Amino acid sequence: MRPIPSRLSYLFLHLFAFCYYAQHVSEQSKVTDRVSRRLIRIYQLYSRTSGKHVQVLPNKKINAMAEDGDVHAKLIVETDTFGSRVRIKGAETGFYICMNKRGKLIGKKNGQSRDCIFTEIVLENNYTALRNARYEGWYMAFTRRGRPRKGSQTRQHQREVHFMKRLPKGQQPNHPSHHRPFDFIHYPFSQRTKRTRYSSER
Repeated sequence: MRPIPSRLSYLFLHLFAFCYYAQHVSEQSKVTDRVSRRLIRIYQLYSRTSGKHVQVLPNKKINAMAEDGDVHAKLIVETDTFGSRVRIKGAETGFYICMNKRGKLIGKKNGQSRDCIFTEIVLENNYTALRNARYEGWYMAFTRRGRPRKGSQTRQHQREVHFMKRLPKGQQPNHPSHHRPFDFIHYPFSQRTKRTRYSSER
């Protein structure tokens, strides 16, 4: 007669299966997803430090000096996997925002390499940080004057790496609400309403 597996054996098997699944998901999130449908969004990136918007210029330079609605501040954001990894390119120039080995932000025509992929991290203060996929721990960042800061000098808690996503000036959301805004209707007070209101205020 075969011995009955102990409860400890079952727990070990469940733990092994969970660890294998977690490792598989982690590995898949680091691989470019070429099968599933990609999501494309269009927005501006407002820099917390410069008070302006990130722009991709025709000379392949990147800065955060654009005003709201500037043609070079309009960005096309493509999801790279089922997670939060994205590619960002200028809608006007077609150049992708990438990071070289020195941590400098540059524009590239081909954004397929990992140095052109960023992970979106939503912070507790509702700002978004963009961490480079190739250079772990390096973030997109700009100074108060809107100049790009080297990725090797950045940390997630710094204001320089904090951004706010904003729709281009004059653009409406893709799925606007069909509900009408609330209308405040002022009914005339009756004697009973006045007594109830007076008693509640006392």
